[in-house]
Amino acid sequence: MKKLTLLGNITPTEFLRNYWHKKPLLIRQAIPHFKAPLNQAELFCLAERDEVESRLVTHFNKKWYLQNGPFNQTHPLPATSKKEWTLLVQGVNLHHQEADALLRQFNFLPEARLDDLMISYASQGGGVGPHFDSYDVFLLQAQGRRRWQISAQQDLSLLDGLPLKILRNFRSEQEFILEPGDMLYLPPQYAHDGMALDECMTYSIGFRAPTFQELGEAFLQFMSDTIDLPGRYADADLKMTKHPAELSKAMLEKIAKELKKVEFTKEDITVFSGEYLSTPKHSVFFDLPKKPLSPAKFLLAAKKHGIHLALKSRMLYCSKTIFMNGESFEVDGVDSKLLVQFANTRALKGDSLALASMDMQETLCLWYEDGWIHLSDNHSS
Repeated sequence: MKKLTLLGNITPTEFLRNYWHKKPLLIRQAIPHFKAPLNQAELFCLAERDEVESRLVTHFNKKWYLQNGPFNQTHPLPATSKKEWTLLVQGVNLHHQEADALLRQFNFLPEARLDDLMISYASQGGGVGPHFDSYDVFLLQAQGRRRWQISAQQDLSLLDGLPLKILRNFRSEQEFILEPGDMLYLPPQYAHDGMALDECMTYSIGFRAPTFQELGEAFLQFMSDTIDLPGRYADADLKMTKHPAELSKAMLEKIAKELKKVEFTKEDITVFSGEYLSTPKHSVFFDLPKKPLSPAKFLLAAKKHGIHLALKSRMLYCSKTIFMNGESFEVDGVDSKLLVQFANTRALKGDSLALASMDMQETLCLWYEDGWIHLSDNHSS
């Protein structure tokens, strides 16, 4: 397997075996001569938009404050000359092609685990305080210098009464200064504190790690649409009671007997997981084509130019089941091969679409109309 500069000239297999979920890895010049896809002005413009999640963290006069965006003329950011503030912009890959391309360099890891690319801009002295994340993270320095202090400490207690989750007793064990192109990987719950030594930007590649409680609640909601328990409660053998407010054992046993008939299969788990993990975040809204082509013209253009997934689309698969933005369906034959390729590469060449069935072509038309896919080669849509 090919060694990656991105991982410090080790293979993905070596990284997963020796570091993933286990210990930090500092990678000098993970991306040599790295040039940030977004400059400061472009990032600030993103933070002005309603549909973009952004936060401002300040540590003025030794007090922590947190504000949510958008940030504009009526709700402005501090001057860049003012020290000790940080702007965090989430999901930049959903809005910027080059940021998404950077995220895709981590496709040696499953798409279902990949979350987003967050960019933090910090003035000198800026940071968000010592903290830990509940997920794996790659911290790529994009501009300026940031000092990272990290610790494997077990004490993860937090300070009370703050708008941020800041560690009460952070004790640095290692310290690194990262410059553009350098990257630091940290496993979950590894304490760290990053401070901007000068005006800087850091790209955080984060991973999805839902709690089992979140999964359980979502699964029960999912199953509520498929549960089928025929019949109605009845008690033809009911006896007179001296305690009318008491729930009888007989009634509870009868209810329990029926509820135990609720079962779920491996297929239920597969469909739930695929739909859940491919569902875009609530803040995501798709951009519809301004002048949509008719289905016939779209298919002609698609077969000529090819198609690609919209930046905001999440597409997964398991065997012959395809999951697209929270929806699922089964395919087979050539359609299955084409859609699996589409999910893995996020693009399909035009000539391959000639092999697609009419059903698949109709589905692609609907996805195009919904803004889930686009024509390639900058074709007008």
